[in-house]
Amino acid sequence: MSTSQFDSYRPPEPEGGRRRRKGRRRAGPPRGGGDGSREMPVVPDAEFGSYYGRPVVKAPPWETDVAAYLFLGGLAAGSGLLAAGAQLTGREALRRSTRLAAITAAGLGAGALVRDLGRPERFLNMLRTVKLTSPMSVGSWILAGFSTCAGVAAADEVDRATGSRLPLGRLRGLLRGAGSAAGLGAGMLAPPLAAYTAVLLSDTAVPTWNEAREELPFVFVSSASLAAGGLAMMTTPVAQAGPARVLAVVGAAGDLVATEVLERRMDETVVETLYQGRPGRYLQVSKVLVAAGGVGALLAGRWRAAGALSGAALLTASALTRLGYFEAGLTSAKDPKYTVEPQKRRLAERRRRGITDDSITTVE
Repeated sequence: MSTSQFDSYRPPEPEGGRRRRKGRRRAGPPRGGGDGSREMPVVPDAEFGSYYGRPVVKAPPWETDVAAYLFLGGLAAGSGLLAAGAQLTGREALRRSTRLAAITAAGLGAGALVRDLGRPERFLNMLRTVKLTSPMSVGSWILAGFSTCAGVAAADEVDRATGSRLPLGRLRGLLRGAGSAAGLGAGMLAPPLAAYTAVLLSDTAVPTWNEAREELPFVFVSSASLAAGGLAMMTTPVAQAGPARVLAVVGAAGDLVATEVLERRMDETVVETLYQGRPGRYLQVSKVLVAAGGVGALLAGRWRAAGALSGAALLTASALTRLGYFEAGLTSAKDPKYTVEPQKRRLAERRRRGITDDSITTVE
């Protein structure tokens, strides 16, 4: 009697069992395969996996410092744009608050970026060349140019705020002219600064970021607008905060629309990362705060307290949006299914359309 571990996979014995034939035994395996001599499928249906359970895509070694930079860079960009508008329209209080917000956010963001790099000279090495095909190279120059302009404009603003008490002497006139030009320069560099981080993320092979490559820049620009508008609503007198409220409302509407379009156009598997775990909670709370803050900014009018609360909601929503998309991308890189299943669907779609003569598909 056999005691093999595969006994449970054998087919049932014929009724009455096998009879021993008289005479010479027939060569070859007995009929029926009841003793396991016939090949039987003993391996369960294969399920997708990866070698040694390792991810297919290597996640970038980025931590929360990069997420903080994504938020602070957007805040700096939106504030720089508001400051340029305030300069052109003669709103001194709004210009002062947004100029100081721009340089503060840019400085803190650059510090977070350098901290993630480990050594400051690594950032300086990015400025040795200009590579237009590299979002990181172009972004480094945008950040450097914006920070320089924002710094000069902020120095001019500090001198104005202190009643021209800084010991500048004859340089004060030069600072006034340079500050005005730098403020407008920061405003011109604000849109690319707000958008380039989205391009930087989506240029990777990380599934969530790459799937959102067409809509993510719009989400980030809208997020920067509502963050800057919200902060200006909190720090600027109501009488001069009108442009900030307009920017906040436009940013909130753009954020909700761009997010909806992004989620509808993403792959049905990859979009799960925007609804599950911590990223899902961050993004869901962000949507609620964007809607509430946008309505508050629209209806706040000259109520300072309502404007401040709405601004705080929008500022928090912007931070949660950047953090949510950042962590969703890292999550998608850890699970192989977010890389392979969309690829399989794209391959099936190409074959359905009859595209079988390229290096991606083959004739079946």
